[in-house]
Amino acid sequence: MDIKKLRNYARLIARTGLNIMPGQEVVIRTEPEQIEFIEMLAEECYEAGASVVNIEWRFMPMTRLNVKYQSAENLGSVLKWEEEKLKYKSETLPASVYLDSDDPDGLSGIDNAKFALAQQNRYKVIKPYNDLMENKYQWCVAAVPGKKWAKKVFPELPVEDAVEKLWELILKCSKADGEDPMEEWRIHNENLARRCKWLNSLQLRKLVYKSDLTGTDFEVGLIPNCLFCGGAEELPGKDVWYNANIPSEEVFTTPMKGQAEGIVYSTRPLSYEGNLIDNFSVRFHEGKVVEVKAEKNEEALKVMVGMDEGASMLGECALVPWESPIRESGVLFYSTLFDENASCHLALGRGYSSCIDEYWKYTNEELRDMGVNDSMNHEDFMIGAPDLDIKGICADGSVVQIFKNGRWAQD
Repeated sequence: MDIKKLRNYARLIARTGLNIMPGQEVVIRTEPEQIEFIEMLAEECYEAGASVVNIEWRFMPMTRLNVKYQSAENLGSVLKWEEEKLKYKSETLPASVYLDSDDPDGLSGIDNAKFALAQQNRYKVIKPYNDLMENKYQWCVAAVPGKKWAKKVFPELPVEDAVEKLWELILKCSKADGEDPMEEWRIHNENLARRCKWLNSLQLRKLVYKSDLTGTDFEVGLIPNCLFCGGAEELPGKDVWYNANIPSEEVFTTPMKGQAEGIVYSTRPLSYEGNLIDNFSVRFHEGKVVEVKAEKNEEALKVMVGMDEGASMLGECALVPWESPIRESGVLFYSTLFDENASCHLALGRGYSSCIDEYWKYTNEELRDMGVNDSMNHEDFMIGAPDLDIKGICADGSVVQIFKNGRWAQD
């Protein structure tokens, strides 16, 4: 891979993704692949002004071994040093980048019930620190190609060729393969902001989805003072803008908890905790999931929607046109970061409180009371189709065409 392009990508993550402030600490969370790029990214973070750059290693094979051999009690515990680390982060608010390179099948076949119980128990300790940090620091999810991920995407290629091919696609879809990726993202953010401005002018109260090709027939309520967001986000009161996802093609909002009716069908597989859930449907009644079906890994899907009370309700509605460059690449990435930006999607679980107008004026409890869903999970799944029709119902009862044949109606 061209070193200059990789350097530009690392700079894009540090300066446009995180937008590191002078003297700010940085955490890079990553699998131990692509060491050379991780070193490059750390250097770019320092060049952007970071005071300290720390690496937090993840290793999916170790997670598999832990689930297999540890007791349920040990697996679900948060050790004292881990809690001290969470406390430190909640006080210092480091900019955090998460590099995705996971094997889509990396946890296939594990004891899902045991793993879910462990996560639930750990979350009881972790949640208060997450709440303290919410909307107060910059974060960015980006990707580097792992060998097993690359082979999943390109099984016909030798592993090194597959990694190289996946690198090319990651850079292209992230708008990082040109001479000036940061300028590309400036223009891209402006375009997404224009979409948001139009949607926010409509005073929408409901979205109605219909696709004859897939069978999706669904409607969801919206919070009266919700906002559609997309691209760069701002930390309240700090004039600091960052991009939480690279790539990102979506405009999204947080729906009203408890207001969802109908059925939606997936149009891309969902990689959840190392299990690939494929060809599935989700049926809602009175805001909650009442039925799920899947051709592959249905049990993992059932575990996912049962993680806690909020896991069976919606936390996001995202609009992505059918002509998304990620879909037009013709590649199924088996990665939510990319596949969610290939088409319209929904998310089960935690809602984004930052999608509420002037959200910083409210407590977490007040935001939940407004209708922002709360959960330990936030899991995106794709429902976009070439015939997807989305209508918006406005506060005055008027109907506005939002999407027609999978594309922005205003175009």
